[in-house]
Amino acid sequence: MRWCGKPLVYAVVGILLPGICNAQSVADNIGGLHGVLDKLYDDMIPLCGDMIDIGRAVACFAAIWYISARVWKHIANAESIDLYPLLRPFVIAVAIGMFPQVLDVINGVMKPTVTATSGIVKNSDSAIAVLLQRKQDAIKTTDLYKMYVGVDGRGDYDRWYKYYHPNDPERQNEGVFDRMGNDIKFGLEQAAYSIRNSVKQFLSEVLQVLFQAASLCINTVRTFYLIVLAILGPLVFGMSIFDGFQQSLISWLGRYINYFLWLPIANIFGAIINKIQINMLQIDIDQITKYGDTSFGANDTAYLIFLIMGIVGYFTVPSIAGYVVHVAGSNPLLQKITGISMAAATGGAGMAASRLGQGISNAANAPKNFKEGYTGQNTGSGMMADVGRAAGNSGAYMYDQLKNL
Repeated sequence: MRWCGKPLVYAVVGILLPGICNAQSVADNIGGLHGVLDKLYDDMIPLCGDMIDIGRAVACFAAIWYISARVWKHIANAESIDLYPLLRPFVIAVAIGMFPQVLDVINGVMKPTVTATSGIVKNSDSAIAVLLQRKQDAIKTTDLYKMYVGVDGRGDYDRWYKYYHPNDPERQNEGVFDRMGNDIKFGLEQAAYSIRNSVKQFLSEVLQVLFQAASLCINTVRTFYLIVLAILGPLVFGMSIFDGFQQSLISWLGRYINYFLWLPIANIFGAIINKIQINMLQIDIDQITKYGDTSFGANDTAYLIFLIMGIVGYFTVPSIAGYVVHVAGSNPLLQKITGISMAAATGGAGMAASRLGQGISNAANAPKNFKEGYTGQNTGSGMMADVGRAAGNSGAYMYDQLKNL
């Protein structure tokens, strides 16, 4: 009867791989929510029509006040009136009446910045998809993949046995207890291989989720600000006719353009991170081609650091937009969201790296500990050493009993 330790491997792989695939799907779903925000903006813009009448009423009263304050002295002194400075309230009143068209003009001028930067991100996404497929194809050609994964995902025990026992390829010298120990060793090495090759992908996907969440957070706040500015725009236009409020029109326009630029700048950040990911994938493919495997090294640590920096960098988008169109004042809502998101991103990334690093160390040492306990070469350490000692002692006892028969 052959005892098999493969269920342990299937359990570990079954736990890890769904999480990795789910992280990928979550990141894709988060990235797809940007279209929902665009639709939300289009659905909310017609509400600015309800403010047009209010803006007109304010503009009418303000125009009377504005003109009266400037012409009464000329009328009292029987002086000629210069009409050119008095055209401002009429022009603003016309802009209020056709405010949706005014927004269309502003959006039409600014929209190409979003389209161009989105194209850059899509091109880099396509390149990443091609490299990921190349990496997967390269991994499938390695001996380790054929031994520990294989065509059906269960690995190839015979190939593994021939690799480690070249003098006994037909397994003629493999006894019952040797077979039991080999099954356990094969299962543990298979699990260690799965964890070792999945850790980079898992950490990458976790940070990709945080990365997409940061991008979505910036776009959500941006859309919220644009909708509020658009709905209250007619009122701002009307109030700007009053003396002392004239700067509000310029401030409104500056803030609208500033917030609109958040998405193009965020897209540029995304393209930069994607380019880094392309270079790291190329390094992985070269490692697989040269060494037959890819390991977690300094380059991968640098890649994860770049992702964390990209997440933090997303929350500098408003500051960078301020370099293009400077608008005085602060954004309390954005500052609060930035603080919470950055704390969650850095804390979550650090915890994930720590936990997975400990898990990899345990999985990598498991076959060694089991072998030490099983052969009695060393006392071993950890749970797998205890399992190995138990198996070794049981094997020795059964051997003595059978020998005495």
